[in-house]
This record gives sequence, C-alpha cells and structure tokens, in this order.
Amino acid sequence: MSRSKSAAAPDRSPARRRIRGLDADERSAQRRRQLLTAATELFAQHSYSGTSIEQICQQAFVGTKGFYDHFDSKEALYRALLEQVSTGIQQRVSQVAAETAGQDWPQRRGKVVEAFVHAIADDPRLAKVTFGEAGGISPAVEAQRRSNRRWSAEFLAHQWGSADPAGDPQLLALALATIGGMFELVADWLHHHDDGGAPDSVDTLVADLNHFVAVVDAGRTAGR
Repeated sequence: MSRSKSAAAPDRSPARRRIRGLDADERSAQRRRQLLTAATELFAQHSYSGTSIEQICQQAFVGTKGFYDHFDSKEALYRALLEQVSTGIQQRVSQVAAETAGQDWPQRRGKVVEAFVHAIADDPRLAKVTFGEAGGISPAVEAQRRSNRRWSAEFLAHQWGSADPAGDPQLLALALATIGGMFELVADWLHHHDDGGAPDSVDTLVADLNHFVAVVDAGRTAGR
C-alpha cells in the first residue's frame, strides 16, 4: 500500500539539548544576565577600572569564552549595563507620568521625582554604577550618557507642557540644566554613602530633588 500523500513527514531535526531544563538559547541568556549582575556588584564595590574581566567571570560562574560570546570587551559590557539601567529608569518614570497625565505638573511632580529616585536608589549599586562610573570611561560611553540626559531633558520638557522640545531650544536648554542639577544631587547623595558617615536616606534624596525642581519651576513660570 502506498503511503498517503497527506501524511506528515517525520521530524528529523536534532532535538534541542536541555540542561537543567534550559535549551542553548536560554542558557546563553542566563549567562548574559549573570555577567551583568556580577558586573553591577563588582563595579559598585571596586569601580570600573578596578574590576577585570576575569573577576567578572569568576563572580558570574561563567568562563572567559562565555564572556566573549556576549561582549567584545569590558566597556561593551558596561555599556550594556548602562543601557539596561537607563531603560528601567525611563520605563518607570514614563509609566508614572502616564498614570498621572490628567493632573497638572505641580500636582504630579512629586510622584515622577519619587519614581525616578526609587528606580535608581532602591538598589544603590545601580545609582553608583550609572552616576558614579560613566564619566571618563570612553568617548562612546560619554556619548551614551549624554544621550540618556537628552532623553531625560526632553521628557521633562514634555512634562512642562512642550509638545516639541526640540523646537524650543531655550526650554530644552533649561530642562538639560535641570537634569544636570538633579544628577549632581544624586552623585552627592552617593558620596555620602561612601564617605564613611551615616548615609542619607532615600527619602532625603526625594525631598532634595523635589525642592530643586520646584524652585526651577517657580523661576520658569515667573519668567514666562
């Protein structure tokens, strides 16, 4: 009897080998996460320059070959980490801004600032790696850091009511200056965590940033 033409051909592709319940792609993604987590810990403890690829691999329980499967260099890993943290911050503040969109900016300013602070300060390592390490590593990292500040400034200008921040250079310049001041307050807060004294609380940072942005807002509206 001839075989029916409608019968499905047997699947002769090799089975994907699973180890501890994970296939090759899943294990690769897991190694990448382990490397980023290890780098966060070591960069926060010992600084970017004080950490080697070998130390990251040891901390992550990933071989050197596994490292270079994902990153060309330590700088490439740092840039991936900076992008990961920055994306998390952007998503968090954008969500709060969307949830409070029906309110005037002075009413929701505190909620947006609080979301920003908690996105970085609930785990001080993230703030330290993002705000304490980025400067001076390389021109590429500096360009990435400037891009993040530009996004933050445009986001703030939108909250101030501008539909097109790029079309209002003066407002965008004020927003960039405001973001720079906010980031400097974060850096100063981190310094108190590292100077051996009693660290300021997250609530203190929230209050300082709220006061700073409120003063900027007062001057902005008075001069308008």
